[in-house]
Amino acid sequence: MRFLTWLLTTAIALATAAWLIDGIRFSGPSQGTAEIQEKLLPLILVSLILGVVTSFVKPVLTILSFPFVIITLGLFLLVINAAMLLLTGWLAEKLDIGFDVTGFWPALGGAVVITVTTWIVDSVIGPDERR
Repeated sequence: MRFLTWLLTTAIALATAAWLIDGIRFSGPSQGTAEIQEKLLPLILVSLILGVVTSFVKPVLTILSFPFVIITLGLFLLVINAAMLLLTGWLAEKLDIGFDVTGFWPALGGAVVITVTTWIVDSVIGPDERR
């Protein structure tokens, strides 16, 4: 259940970033039920890719860039998150999923939107119950 909650939260955050940030987009129709039908599977796949990239690559980059994180008082973590989004876009392009991030600045804006959206959705859903 926790995995599905995480996947839903990430998918909502990615969809919000694609909607708000020019330069982050899913290919396909842009209106109506055709848009939902054609973009739902790519959205889930990109959410999974982002989760894998964030789980395995981000900790390594964070450790390697720890001095920059300290010097910038944590702001360099935004750059790392943008790099994770760029890597996700590159992998999605190689896998022909239909997700595109056009550059660093859209990735940086997308990283901020994804972070804020995730905080909001997590606060609405509430803490996960652990047994």
